[in-house]
Amino acid sequence: MKYLQGEPQHLPGNRVQLAAYQAKHFQFTVEQGVATLTLDRPERKNPLTFDSYAELRELFRTLAYADDVKVIVITGAGENFCSGGDVHEIIGPLTKLDMPGLLAFTRMTGDVVKAMRACPQPVIAAIDGVCAGAGSMLALGSDIRLGTERSKTAFLFTRVGLAGCDMGACALLPRVIGQGRAAELLYTGRSMSGTEGERWGFFNSLHVPESLLAAAQAFAQGLASGPTFAHGMTKKMLQQEWNMGVDEAIEAEAQAQAICMATNDFHRAYHAFVAKQKPVFEGD
Repeated sequence: MKYLQGEPQHLPGNRVQLAAYQAKHFQFTVEQGVATLTLDRPERKNPLTFDSYAELRELFRTLAYADDVKVIVITGAGENFCSGGDVHEIIGPLTKLDMPGLLAFTRMTGDVVKAMRACPQPVIAAIDGVCAGAGSMLALGSDIRLGTERSKTAFLFTRVGLAGCDMGACALLPRVIGQGRAAELLYTGRSMSGTEGERWGFFNSLHVPESLLAAAQAFAQGLASGPTFAHGMTKKMLQQEWNMGVDEAIEAEAQAQAICMATNDFHRAYHAFVAKQKPVFEGD
């Protein structure tokens, strides 16, 4: 793949390993099953470019097959998460594109969120400082969000003359914080503070800035030591059941749970319980 530096190691069963992956437009490390992805342009509050969008899309698509990554933490360097699309490197050039070119771009940015939602690994966002525009959508596309009191999250698309429906915002945000609150943020483009975000359910918890990343990685490590196949199934059901009626959802969960009951992790948990021990899960 064009944006994957340091070729992934391909294994039988359509699996890959990404420990050796060398990111080109951000930092990426893998340790004990936890991948940490750091947007790394702190002098500009970590904005995105055409290239970083494309690399994020390809990386998250590949993560769907990575068996050495159990959980993903996404964060920003310095004291900010992400300021959105770079004004000079993205916004300026967009004003010169024709409609097919604009649509190709907006579909690419949406594909990043699609890939985040489709990969089986839980994605934890550690959000400090500015989290705006496309950055707010990277946060919203994550499964878990940890913040700080100084976090400032803004879906500021209307501030630049665009609709508030970018990258899935009108579908995802109401499900997280409710329709009325989402409508307010999407119409006005105002910043949501960390304390407000926690109260509304956008943030799962708040931390002091100095311990934010450590808290996110500890959370991730706890998930990585759990039944990761089952975590992937949980994520799949959370995504898939949005479009189901209750009866369909119950049937889908019956099938999902039956599949999980056939895993070795389920048997390990049973035998550990009988032996009054803590189960050691291996994700199979």
